[in-house]
Amino acid sequence: MGVDVERRNMADPDRVLVPTLGRPEEDEALAYALETFPDAAVTLLAVVTPLDAPLSEGGVLERSDERSDRSRDRASRLLGTVDAPGAADRVRIEVAEGRPGTVISQYASEHDVDHVVMHGHESKTTGFVRRFLGRSIATTVIDRTSRPVTVLE
Repeated sequence: MGVDVERRNMADPDRVLVPTLGRPEEDEALAYALETFPDAAVTLLAVVTPLDAPLSEGGVLERSDERSDRSRDRASRLLGTVDAPGAADRVRIEVAEGRPGTVISQYASEHDVDHVVMHGHESKTTGFVRRFLGRSIATTVIDRTSRPVTVLE
């Protein structure tokens, strides 16, 4: 597990946000947050992408509440995979719908989050491909969030 952003002279946060889109390795971000910030309250934010977004779970028209329920269930299963003492007592699950980079940044701002921990991946795309695919979610969150962001690769 590589940490992309170093932790330097950072006060221990009271509120940590860990977003999840139901992707592999997001359990590492949750485990890292719980281990690194043992006294912090952790929010696991299950992000439901809009059906017309490139990262949507599917193209079939579904009711929003059904998709939200499935996202909450995935987040609960993710929480169950993390082997950290007292994790169930420290982690609150929330669900938000929208484009991930925007939703995560807005949630962090509106809920006075002190630190964001997320799983990301290094993007090696450039030029036309990068313009077509857009920026990574982690890059968007880093650019739009005034709080520290730790990205695990």
